[in-house]
Amino acid sequence: MNQHVHQNDNDEIRPEYDFSHGVRGKHYEAYRAGTNVVFLDPDVAQAFADSASVNQALRLLLQLARTNIPIQPDKAAPPTNRAPRRAKKPKPVRATRG
Repeated sequence: MNQHVHQNDNDEIRPEYDFSHGVRGKHYEAYRAGTNVVFLDPDVAQAFADSASVNQALRLLLQLARTNIPIQPDKAAPPTNRAPRRAKKPKPVRATRG
């Protein structure tokens, strides 16, 4: 950080900066409370139009989690405890009488 004070600096604020309606400490409490910034992956972000829709989906997920209903995965083949079957050996070809 450059803490050197330049001789040409003056304490005048540019005319385009208007702080006459500024409020001191306006965001102080929110800053002290902290922030909860979450970054969504692009594919997830495409599914939601705004933060309200993300909040709605998360509230629904929380509500479902509170119901303690087990979520069944798609019908998948149950695991087998036995070894896979071996292919049958082909029967020997017999000569035909003719």
